[in-house]
Amino acid sequence: MDCKEFERLIPGFIARKMDFQTLIKFNEHLENCGDCKEELVIQLLVSEGMQRLEEGSAFDLQNELKVRLDDARRKIKFHSSFLYAGAVLEILTVIVFAGAVVWLIS
Repeated sequence: MDCKEFERLIPGFIARKMDFQTLIKFNEHLENCGDCKEELVIQLLVSEGMQRLEEGSAFDLQNELKVRLDDARRKIKFHSSFLYAGAVLEILTVIVFAGAVVWLIS
C-alpha cells in the first residue's frame, strides 16, 4: 500500500468501516510510515475533534487514536485466529474423508 491509497482509506478507518484485508494492509503501512500516521492524526482530529467540540464533549486525541488502533489490531487478531481455525478444520475434514475412503476401499 502506498501513501496515497492510505490517505484515501483514512475516512473508512475513522468510521470503522474497513474490511479485514484492507485493515491488515492499512495497519502494516501505518506502522512503517510516520507521515501517514501524522495524516491519520490530523484527519481524526478534524473529523472527530470538531464534532466533539460542537457537542461540547471533551476530546482526548491520543486516547481516541489509541482506542481506534487497539480496536483495529484486535479485529485483525480475531479474524486471523478465525481463519487459522477454519484452515485447521478443513485439513482435519480432508484427513477424515481420506481415512473414510481408504477404510471403505479396503
